[in-house]
Amino acid sequence: MLSIRIGKAMQEVMTVHAERIARETKCSRRTSILGGAGLVQTLVFGYLRNRLATCEELAQTAAILGYPVSPQAIDERCTRETAECLRRLVEEAVQKAITADKCVSPLLDRFQSVCLQDSSVVGLPDALQEQWRGCKTWTDHGGKAALKIQTRFDLGCGAVRVRLEQGRDSDHRTPLQTEEIEAGSLHLRDLGYFDLDVFQEMARKKAYFISRVQDNTALFKPNGERIDLANFLGKSKDNRVDMRVLLGVEHHLRFRLIAVRVPPEIARRRRQTVLEKARKKQYTPSAEKLALCAWNIYVTNAPVKLLSLEEVLVLARMRWQIELLFKLWKSHGGLGATRSANPWRILCETFAKLLGQLIQHWILIQSSWSEPRRSLRKAAGAVRAFAACLAASLNDLHALAAVLDNIARALTRTGRVEKRRKHPSAYQLLANPTACGYKT
Repeated sequence: MLSIRIGKAMQEVMTVHAERIARETKCSRRTSILGGAGLVQTLVFGYLRNRLATCEELAQTAAILGYPVSPQAIDERCTRETAECLRRLVEEAVQKAITADKCVSPLLDRFQSVCLQDSSVVGLPDALQEQWRGCKTWTDHGGKAALKIQTRFDLGCGAVRVRLEQGRDSDHRTPLQTEEIEAGSLHLRDLGYFDLDVFQEMARKKAYFISRVQDNTALFKPNGERIDLANFLGKSKDNRVDMRVLLGVEHHLRFRLIAVRVPPEIARRRRQTVLEKARKKQYTPSAEKLALCAWNIYVTNAPVKLLSLEEVLVLARMRWQIELLFKLWKSHGGLGATRSANPWRILCETFAKLLGQLIQHWILIQSSWSEPRRSLRKAAGAVRAFAACLAASLNDLHALAAVLDNIARALTRTGRVEKRRKHPSAYQLLANPTACGYKT
């Protein structure tokens, strides 16, 4: 049973690994009632119950776990060593390959995996800049310290892989770009990851990708003639273009170029955004840039026999699902929010919440992934409601599995996205891209 497998993974991370790493990082104290694993469980489940939990509320969670300690004792244990323990536990949890039993979308099931990749930044106090260097574009806590959470999210089976990096590190250079690229997998990323070398590596490994096109990327016809994209599309009488191109001056990668004309109102808003950005940064946008605002443009190495134009457009839209995952972690899980001014407690809180969100995601895979109409936001609310029960049953595998089954039953007829006519939901588009249409 999936509930037993997830229960074992939770127990292993939150008890065995937690106690071992607590000893290695010296965050465990022999004289304290609250051992290393107890402290980890208190913070993770305490913040899962309430994303802005006070020390008093954390002490209540500790009592549920069987550790009667004072709020002050918990506050004093939020140290550099505890933060390091929690960081390492996040890395341990990421190694757990928790996936759904099957993919519920025939379109996604054509691929070995459908991986969405993006990053989210959490601002930290300036006092932590030596450990987690930030960058000027992030203003939280002054912007000198920040944590970047590189994330790969498999839309087919639900698996999530996380890599913790410095806030100032470039998405373009993250090792997660090329790690574990499976043959037959599909990858969807934004322009921050656009890299012809990476695309070439994916093609070599017989993996697929769909990406928007970076400005000034050289495009050629199959005969080698360079394409002036703005001029070419401007002369097109069709609203949709699907053609073979060569990508890059040196690479000459053989891909499909797909372009779809957007409604005039959307094109106008895009041009306004480009002009406003240029005004703030004091430069003049090119005529080509403004002209291409009238189109959605993608490149892919997936052949027509594998993905039709409509299916490429629908899958390109699915990249937004990872943004919804980040919203779930931040807005609903409280990642990045805090009541404290203590830098080390804030860092402990950040890693504890992230670990809690990973465990919550495992439970969502077990409880609602088989439902195409699932709403992760609604389902996560049910998981948080059961947080105290999960904490209390952590040491009894059968009791823990029973709680997980209860969560699944609670979500059998709840936590769903409603069907929409005007703006089809993701599950509607995946089920029938042609019938639902493509709304730009």
